[in-house]
Amino acid sequence: MNTRSDKLNIKGKMVDAILGEEVKTEQRVAQSLPLEEMSELLEKEKAHIREEMGGGPSVQKQHSLDKWTARERIDRLFDTNTFVEMGILAHHQETTGDMEGKYTPADGVITGYGKIEGRLVCVAAYDFTVMAGSMGRVGEVKVSRIREWAIRNRIPMIWLIDSAGARIQETASSRFAQTGDIFFEEVMMSGVVPLVCALMGPGAAGTAYVPALSDFVPMVKGKSFMALGGPPLVKAAIGEEVTEENLGGSKVHCEISGVGDLELEDDAACIDAIREYLSYFPQNNKENPPVQTTNDPWNRRVEALTTMVPVELNKAYDMRKVITEIVDDGHFFEIKPQWARNILIGLARVAGNSVGIVANQPMWMGGAIDVNASDKAARFIQLCDAFNIPLLYLVDTPGFMIGSAVEKQGIIRHGAKFLYATAEATVPKFTVVIRKSFGAGYYVMNGRAYEPDLLVTWPNAQISLMGAEGAVNIIFRKEIARAEDPIRKRRELVAEYQRKIGTEIIASTALIDDVIHPADTRRILSLAFERTRNKQVERPWKKHGVMPV
Repeated sequence: MNTRSDKLNIKGKMVDAILGEEVKTEQRVAQSLPLEEMSELLEKEKAHIREEMGGGPSVQKQHSLDKWTARERIDRLFDTNTFVEMGILAHHQETTGDMEGKYTPADGVITGYGKIEGRLVCVAAYDFTVMAGSMGRVGEVKVSRIREWAIRNRIPMIWLIDSAGARIQETASSRFAQTGDIFFEEVMMSGVVPLVCALMGPGAAGTAYVPALSDFVPMVKGKSFMALGGPPLVKAAIGEEVTEENLGGSKVHCEISGVGDLELEDDAACIDAIREYLSYFPQNNKENPPVQTTNDPWNRRVEALTTMVPVELNKAYDMRKVITEIVDDGHFFEIKPQWARNILIGLARVAGNSVGIVANQPMWMGGAIDVNASDKAARFIQLCDAFNIPLLYLVDTPGFMIGSAVEKQGIIRHGAKFLYATAEATVPKFTVVIRKSFGAGYYVMNGRAYEPDLLVTWPNAQISLMGAEGAVNIIFRKEIARAEDPIRKRRELVAEYQRKIGTEIIASTALIDDVIHPADTRRILSLAFERTRNKQVERPWKKHGVMPV
C-alpha cells in the first residue's frame, strides 16, 4: 500500500514523489504555486491515481484473478470519453491506529457519471486494489454525493461491487452509529430511478444489502460473492466452515436464494448485461421507456405458433420459444432464468416498445405456481409498473401448487403477493391465454377482474376453476360410479365439461375480448401497445398499500 508521503496531499502540500524533486512537505504549499504549475501537479496526481490505483502489485493481483480493475469496468460501461469522475483526490483522513501512514487513492471507490447509449447514468465502483475495496468514511461521502445527484437529477444509479465491506478500522466504537445512510437513501431512490448493483467480486456485510435493495443484480460466475458475514465471521460466530462460493457465490444466489438476477461468465458479459438492461428503462419514473426502431414488421404473422403448442393439456413445451417468436427480432432478456423456473420473467420489445413479460413455463412443474414463482413474478411486476413498462402475461397454468408442503411454506401469503402486484399495476396490461388458465392462476396472471387492457385466448384454451378431469371427478363421482361403463361415462363427461370451459363459450359471454389465431398474436399485441400509449388510471388516495410479505 502506498503511503501519504508518496502522493500529493489535496489540502495543498506537495511532496517529491510526483515531480521527482526533493522538496519537504512543509516548505511549499499549493496556494503559493502559480496556477499553471499547480494545475500541472494536480493533473499528474490524478493521472497517477488512475494508472496506479492501489499500486502496481495490487493491480497485477486483480488481473491474476481474471478480474478487471474498477477503472477498466467503467471504461467498458460508459460510452467512449463520456465518464466524468468526482472525488478522485479524496483519501482517508485517519491519523491514528492501523490507518496511520496509509494512502487510499480515491479512498477505494470511483464515483461519477457518464453516458450509456447517449443517456446519463451515475456510478459508484468499489476498487479492490485499495484496501480490498472496503467502504471508508471519505469514500462513502463520495458515494452519498453521487446518489444525491442521481435522485436529484432523476437518472439511473449503478453500483459495481468488489468490496470486503465496511472498513472496520474506521467504523469502530461510536463511529458505527454514523453509518447506515447508504441503505436509507437507496430505499428513497427505489421506484424513482432504476437501481443496478453488479456483484463483480465480494460483497460482504454492508455491501450485501446494496444489491438486496436494487432492481437488477447481475453476478460474475466464480468471482462474485455476497453474504452478511464472510467465512471467517461465520466460523467464529456459529462454528460452520464454508467457502465463499458455497456460502454466497453466484450459483447460490442465482439458483437457490433468488437474490441474484443473472449469472454471467466474466466482467465483460456482466457490464454488457447492465447496458442492455437499462436500454429497456426510462431515466426515471416520470418518463416512458425509449422506443427503438426495428426492422421486424409489427404485423408479422407468426406461423410457427400454430403448431408449437401441443393441444393436450399435460404435454410440456418451452414457453421461451413462444416468446421469441412474438417479440422483436426474437430477443428476450430473461431475468432470474435459473431460479423458480416454472415461471419466466424478462424484458423484450414489441414493435419497438419495451415490455415486461410474465409467462408460465410448462417445462417445469407443468407451469404450476409455487412460493418462489410468486415472489419472482410479484417483484418483477412491481418493477415494471414503477417505470411505466407495459406488462404481457402469457398464460398456461394449472394454478397454484397445493398440499401440506407448500402450505407450510406459506403459499397463501406468497401467492397473495403475486395477486397484489397484478391488481396494483396501472401500466398497460395484456393477457394472452395460450392453453389453460385454472383456479387462482387465472387471477394472478391478469384475468378479467384485474383490468387487462387486452384479454384474448388461443382457440383451444380453457379457463375454469379447475381442469375438466379434476372437476368431473368431484362433481360427477356418484354418477360415474353408477354407470354401466364408468370409464366411458367419465370420458363423455370430461369432453362435455371441456366444451363448457372452452373459450368459444366464454367468448359468447363477452368475458374475453377475442379468440385469436396464434399467428396473429404479434399483430394484435402491437396494436394494443399503440392503443394504450396514453393510458391513465386513477386510484383512491392512500399513503401506500400493505403488501403481504
